[in-house]
Amino acid sequence: MASVHKSEINIDIELDENRVPEKLQWTAKDGGIENQDTKALLLSVWDSANQESLRIDLWTKDMPVDEMKVFFHQTLVSMSDTFYRATQDEKMSATMKDFCDYFAEKLDLKQQ
Repeated sequence: MASVHKSEINIDIELDENRVPEKLQWTAKDGGIENQDTKALLLSVWDSANQESLRIDLWTKDMPVDEMKVFFHQTLVSMSDTFYRATQDEKMSATMKDFCDYFAEKLDLKQQ
């Protein structure tokens, strides 16, 4: 039988007395990441049995709003790329990209 490789991604969350995140760190040793500080994370998983997505959305209380806007824009762009790779649906992927451009324009984000 072939050997199975397992990989772990860990998220450490420090909360204040009201259970609001003060510090977020993540580790993905296979990716060379160990105890990397971050200010926000969005995690989605697919529950096939119930046909629904489950999410964890966390950000530290000192995450600046302007950075959150950029984070969301970059996440939306990435999701449109992932959608295309998963479905090969060029038309919907282009529509999603158009929305990302609109989103950036309305928030006065500079394209990078």
